[in-house]
Amino acid sequence: MANISTLNTVAAGVDPVSSQLGGPRGRKPRKRISRRNIILYGSLFVAALYYLLPLYVMIVTSLKGMPEIRMGNIFAPPMEITFEPWVKAWSNACTGLNCDGLSRGFWNSVRIMIPSTFVSILIASVSGYALANWKFKGSEFFFSILIIGAFIPYQVMIYPIVIVLREMGVYGTLTGLIMVHTIFGMPILTLLFRNYFAGLPEELFKAARIDGANFWQIYFRIMAPMSLPIFVVAMILQVTGIWNDFLFGVVFTRPEYYPMTVQLNNIVNSVQGVKEYNVNMAATLLTGAVPLFVYFVSGRLFVRGIAAGAVKG
Repeated sequence: MANISTLNTVAAGVDPVSSQLGGPRGRKPRKRISRRNIILYGSLFVAALYYLLPLYVMIVTSLKGMPEIRMGNIFAPPMEITFEPWVKAWSNACTGLNCDGLSRGFWNSVRIMIPSTFVSILIASVSGYALANWKFKGSEFFFSILIIGAFIPYQVMIYPIVIVLREMGVYGTLTGLIMVHTIFGMPILTLLFRNYFAGLPEELFKAARIDGANFWQIYFRIMAPMSLPIFVVAMILQVTGIWNDFLFGVVFTRPEYYPMTVQLNNIVNSVQGVKEYNVNMAATLLTGAVPLFVYFVSGRLFVRGIAAGAVKG
């Protein structure tokens, strides 16, 4: 019995000699303030300050009037909070010849983002599912082409795409830009979906095949319901990539169809009148609000999905 008692005290992290002599019991206290903790939390604090300071400056500047901004203290909080720069950035700021603010660009971005995200995720998920579970002749070669396509610089293919869209009659329209975003998003999304599906238990797929399920039944009833994290990852990647895009928006559309990022560039780089830094900061925050909201809402699922879909397969 004594030996068993000694083993139990050792397993609990208690010194058996001190226990038998009636000394202090329990785990040895750890120092909360140590060199390791100081270095760790100090580094994290400096990194957080480095990334949050520009955001703080943007927010306080957007809430100031121009007379207060001209005083030069960019770090001081606003003495009198005003939301007029936000209203002007949304509805009255000039973007070239038009002075309707970011509102038109916002709705253009929404009209571009929703179909591009939905179609690219749908096609990429089915393609990744087929490459992972339904092997066909030349599937590995096709997968290699997709991987190469994911790393080709976009600038290399801009001119050929312009020619193709022009011949199709959709150059300069929202339809053409939606097609471009859908096509360019498919390689990396297919890679993610293929790796995620390859990491799922193969026994589920075989059992469904034995029960007589076909291609689409297995996809919709088994694979898709189990793949919520990777669908969230794909959605975040597409939403942020499409929403933050500037190059495709300015190349493949006309001024009336410019997305929000192009409108923001036109506001910030406008040379007419006085440079209104508060309006520029408010316009920047409005443009980045949608990607930030998506990350805050689904950030945990994004981490889970990207970890599962990036290292398996």
